[in-house]
Amino acid sequence: MRINASRLPFFLAIARNGGVLAAADALRVTPSAVSQQLSRLEAEVGQALVERTPRGVTLTAAGRELVELAENIEREINEAEQRIASTTQDPTGRVRLGSFQSFISSVLAPSIPRWREELYGVHLEITEASRGELLRDLRSADLDIIVIEYDSGDHAPPLGPGVREIPLLDDPWKLIAPAGTLAAMEIVELERLRVPWLRVESSAATAQAVRRVRTSLGQAEAAHTYTDYATALALVAAGEGMTLLPQLALQGALPEGVEVADVPGLGSRRLALRHRSGRRATSQAVTAGIDFLRDISATFQADPNTDISS
Repeated sequence: MRINASRLPFFLAIARNGGVLAAADALRVTPSAVSQQLSRLEAEVGQALVERTPRGVTLTAAGRELVELAENIEREINEAEQRIASTTQDPTGRVRLGSFQSFISSVLAPSIPRWREELYGVHLEITEASRGELLRDLRSADLDIIVIEYDSGDHAPPLGPGVREIPLLDDPWKLIAPAGTLAAMEIVELERLRVPWLRVESSAATAQAVRRVRTSLGQAEAAHTYTDYATALALVAAGEGMTLLPQLALQGALPEGVEVADVPGLGSRRLALRHRSGRRATSQAVTAGIDFLRDISATFQADPNTDISS
């Protein structure tokens, strides 16, 4: 059996309109043309597709199967036409984007004027939240796109069903220590440092990195726990401990009393975009937003005025 798909619209019109004459009117062709297509389709299938009655036609079991196939093909063609048409149109709609402080302030916010210029038809809504909240809101469809962080030396959070991840950039970890701690060391050797490690709120990528480095060295923890990067810098400046911070958190002027060192082997923080896959979840606006975020992340340059000494 080999079905000529070009005959299916004629058969679909017969099924929807209840007969050959009505199908011919709907398609604006002659009844003879519709009858010929039906006869040829039945010959290809090898079975009767309709039963003719005084009131029109009814579908046979084979006819019902073929109608379902024809409707699926029609739907796929319509969706493909819409997607093709959308590639020539400016995207419109809304994108709800969730991320964390340093990505928003250092990468995303400076690019908002460009977003407005290039994606003027797409309304951007930004939410700052913890990683757990971001993952939950993506699952519940309260956010369209999230950008999360995790230590590259640790396992990535599970994706979950229907979720895709796109790597954006790797943000290197820097050692942050009280001023004078590193001055006497020609080469920074972490195992020789006697400054305790500040504790970090456990869900942050920084906590994963500090735990990985501190545990391997067997060094002590300080009594203080921080969540915000500004708090970490203030505690380090006060001589209360040292920590790791990602380069994105160190843009611009740093407080006095802080030394920053680029130490080999610290690793990096991975920044990754996540979104729900599928046609309904990935709208024209969301697709445009994903492409925009990939582009600004690929071209991002750290602030050259940040004082990184070793």
